[in-house]
Formats: sequence, C-alpha cells, structure tokens
Amino acid sequence: MRYQGRLQDWNDEKGYGFVTPNGGGERAFVHIKAFEHRPQRPANGTLISYEPRKDERGRINARAVRLVTPGKAQASAKSSRSTRPLPRTALGMVVLFATVAVWGAGFIPDWTMVTIIGLSLLAMVFYVSDKAAAQRNRWRTPESTLHLIALLGGWPGALLAQGLFNHKVSKPSFQRTFWMTVFFNLIGLIVLIKVAGDWLPKLF
Repeated sequence: MRYQGRLQDWNDEKGYGFVTPNGGGERAFVHIKAFEHRPQRPANGTLISYEPRKDERGRINARAVRLVTPGKAQASAKSSRSTRPLPRTALGMVVLFATVAVWGAGFIPDWTMVTIIGLSLLAMVFYVSDKAAAQRNRWRTPESTLHLIALLGGWPGALLAQGLFNHKVSKPSFQRTFWMTVFFNLIGLIVLIKVAGDWLPKLF
C-alpha cells in the first residue's frame, strides 16, 4: 500500500529526512536513494508517495519514493475529503459516559466499570508514548500490546486516543484487528449485562 506525506527535517547535504503520512500515522525515514525519479531536488514540505517497509531493527523506512505532481495531489485531497473520517473522539467519549451510566444503573458490577476506565486511561498513555516514539524514531510499543489492552477492556480509551492524537488510524491491518477487539468486548458486555440482569432480582 502506498502512502502520501510531506518531507520533514530534510537534510539536503546528507540526503535524508522523514515523512509522516497525510492523515497521521507512523513517521518513516526517507533516503535520497529511495527515490525512483528525481526531476527536482527534494526539500522540506515536498509532497511524496511511498511504500513503508520495516528494517531489521523494526524502524519504518520509505521505499519506492515518488514526487507527487500538483494534479495528483489535488485529486488525492478531493478523494480524502469525500470520505468522512470516523468521529473516534466523540465515539470514545460516548462509550466511556455510557459505561458509567450503565454501571450507575446497576447493570454491570463495579469491577467492570473500574477495569474499562482504568484500562482506557492506560491505553491513552500507551498511544501517546507510541506516537512520540514514532516521531523521534525511537523504540515503539508493540502493536500486540495495544491490541491486548483494547481486548481486555481498554478499547474506549484506545478509540479516544486514536481520534485525539490521530495515531494508528491510517493502517488498515491495525484497524481490522482493533475493531475485532471491540466486537469481542461488546459481545462480552452483552453477556455480562444478561447475567447481571438474571441475578439482580434474586438479590432483593
């Protein structure tokens, strides 16, 4: 899959810099040798398209880099505007408030509410840390860790963090796995509410 982004921190003397994909995501290292064609010398702000690849140390490198012409850039921007982004921040807030409301109504036990809120806060911390590491080209939080936190109940915080910090939203494979964790959590919550509903009348 090819991404588009603008060159950042470009060192023309050494011939390398970085690129962040449009719409947010992981920053990639760009070397002058990765350009397929160079009708002009790259510079900060130059719009490029590229294929992200991980090296042996797990760092993201841009491969098959191409300069994007103004016409193609406008077409891409128009296509992006035609697709409305998912309101992740609003959805995350709604889910967290709904969790507190459901708990307050007695449909889920205390430990469930504490787990969801606590792991959601933890997810946000991990997302912030991972995005900062990506921008500085440092050690990253494994995606499996982010998915595990979401699976254990922290997915509302993860959804909120994706919206607030625009992180991990442009990687299809990550999003597919993330929404699977959301699905399993919703199924588990429905079962928990059903079980709590069966036991609640017996307690009074």
